[in-house]
Amino acid sequence: MTDNNPMPVFGENSEFFNELEDKKPAFFLDYDGTLTPIVSKPEQARISQEMKDILARLAEKYTVAIITGRDMDDVKQMVGLKNLIYAGSHGFRISGPDGLYREHEKTSVLLPELSIIEKELLDIQKKYKGVQVDRKRYAIGLHYRNAKEEDIDNILAEFDEVLENNPGYKKGTGKKIVEIKPDLDWHKGKAVLWILEELGLADDTSVIPVYIGDDDTDEDAFEALEESGIGIGIMVEHNGKPTYASYTLKNVDEVAKLFQKFL
Repeated sequence: MTDNNPMPVFGENSEFFNELEDKKPAFFLDYDGTLTPIVSKPEQARISQEMKDILARLAEKYTVAIITGRDMDDVKQMVGLKNLIYAGSHGFRISGPDGLYREHEKTSVLLPELSIIEKELLDIQKKYKGVQVDRKRYAIGLHYRNAKEEDIDNILAEFDEVLENNPGYKKGTGKKIVEIKPDLDWHKGKAVLWILEELGLADDTSVIPVYIGDDDTDEDAFEALEESGIGIGIMVEHNGKPTYASYTLKNVDEVAKLFQKFL
């Protein structure tokens, strides 16, 4: 990972808007922490009507895709806009207008295995107060934001034990969450590049992909765009850790402010 010190989009001497001069953005967006603030329970992360309205207007002019660790059907229902592309479970399942669709070819093997792993993680949830298992189609999250501080080390150790007992799966990390997901060469970055290719935008020099996210899993997308040299990464609430993103926004309100600049 690079040691980029991302520049504020709206900061003095920012080059962001100059990079998009005479270009058309294609927006790729994380959900939690980007379109809606982080909350204590994942089911409470409801997108505001104001943000929905902005996204609806944005999608009338540009390609807009939501790339999230959440289940695709879950985020699709929460956002409720038909003219967006939705990529759930870090891109393992994608759908969009005009028949755009992709689901990972190992579905028949992965789903039964994940159901077994889910039961093992539910045992951890029962054992520790404040722990919440979040089953997605191709990943299972273990939220510990509301757990007792003194229990966290044990919770993470027991999570690692479940992971160790299930070869073929890997660990994902985020803000007070760990995930078990298939150890396959597929992630948010691959999903973004696949969508660009399917839409015929990968080689379109008049379009610049802009990926906005706030978490560790978004680094895959930032890296993919940086290495391909075709896009821009924006980190929301940069925490000082190394990042592939070139720019940063303070919070969800600044994300909305950025969108307004293109309407």
